[in-house]
Amino acid sequence: MITAARNYLVFLRRCARIAFVGDWRYYTWMGVLTVVALFGLNAYAKQFAHGLIVTGMSDEVSWGVYIANFTFLVGVAAAAVMMVIPVYIYDNEELHDLVIFGELLAVAAIIMCLMFVTVDLGRPDRFWHLIPGIGQFNFPASMLSWDVIVLNGYLLLNVHICGYLLYSRYRGVKPGKWFYIPFVFVAIFWAVSIHTVTAFLYVGLGGRPFWNSSIVGPRFLASAFTAGPALIILALQVIRRVTHYHITDKALLTLRAIVQVSMLINVFLLVNEVFKEFYSGNLHVISSRYLFLGLHGHHALVPWIWSAITLNLIAMVILVLPLSRSLKYLNVACVLSIVGIWIEKGMGLVIPGFIPTPLGAVVEYTPSLNETLVCFGIWAFGLLCYTIFLRMSVPILQGRLAKANEGISEPGPDDVVEDTPAPSHS
Repeated sequence: MITAARNYLVFLRRCARIAFVGDWRYYTWMGVLTVVALFGLNAYAKQFAHGLIVTGMSDEVSWGVYIANFTFLVGVAAAAVMMVIPVYIYDNEELHDLVIFGELLAVAAIIMCLMFVTVDLGRPDRFWHLIPGIGQFNFPASMLSWDVIVLNGYLLLNVHICGYLLYSRYRGVKPGKWFYIPFVFVAIFWAVSIHTVTAFLYVGLGGRPFWNSSIVGPRFLASAFTAGPALIILALQVIRRVTHYHITDKALLTLRAIVQVSMLINVFLLVNEVFKEFYSGNLHVISSRYLFLGLHGHHALVPWIWSAITLNLIAMVILVLPLSRSLKYLNVACVLSIVGIWIEKGMGLVIPGFIPTPLGAVVEYTPSLNETLVCFGIWAFGLLCYTIFLRMSVPILQGRLAKANEGISEPGPDDVVEDTPAPSHS
């Protein structure tokens, strides 16, 4: 037991050391992210001192860009399951080791989700009330309590799966399937649950008719399974370029098929929702009118939502055409999908639910500079975490960081095995 603990501590120490080793591109990237994260931390310190008055939120619009980012990132985290399913259910060898990169992205996304929830709290010092068994946890009636459980549970599942597989590869032993495969299948259902419960947070608010639709849950999943794999496609190409890790075009095109189908479903569900809102002409269409057409001279979100729809439609057309088999056009479609869905699920979903107020007032929301800096800071910190995760995992998967070479100098930025095929962990 003592030897095992010592070996694991050596593993963690070597991983921590290699996270600070890189070439000039690595140091520049990490330096920029660190500066942006510090600006965000400074902005949050001002918010902590003065309260939410420094944001653009108000009594009328109490959710803003923080919750918009939270909603989007929950989808990014859930999308890791779209790599897990082909690997562990359909035994797709092309994605076998790459699934770790998707799960590490899920870990970074959940960390950002929890940070966005924290900065949205007016009294973050009372977060302990969200901890089961310690705080005043309104379980099971509160959807927020379910969200806390599924988010933290999903984080622990992905940390366990990735950590165990990477440590097994480091030791050069075959991982015991009994110790991680059951958790993989639990994580598949858990990934669906985290975004479904997030959708229920909106649907369950009866006083906000804009969100009271049973199609919100499926729309959340469809958009998540579009934007998440699209982000993974871009990340894998960056990994392939800067580390020479062997990632085939076939693997990227497998993910392209997932994005293609999910985008078609996402656009179809959006059309259904718009038809329901405008064709029925009921009293609750006023929020949709504000979003798509403007209301009483207020139209702050109109250019945003139409930009999102345009981006999604262009991305959908590119994806269904054969030209998206070219990585150049596939990358364009992925970027358009990510931006379009961020707007649609963020500003296009959260803000209109508060407009008009129950008294009929139209109070528009614009994020403040301080609020924007906090958001950039959290995104920078999340990308910083994901970069560190990749910096530690790629050498392990390539076999350059292993127990067999303990005592030898750690692999440097130029110590790269080009086009090294990644052995399977199954």
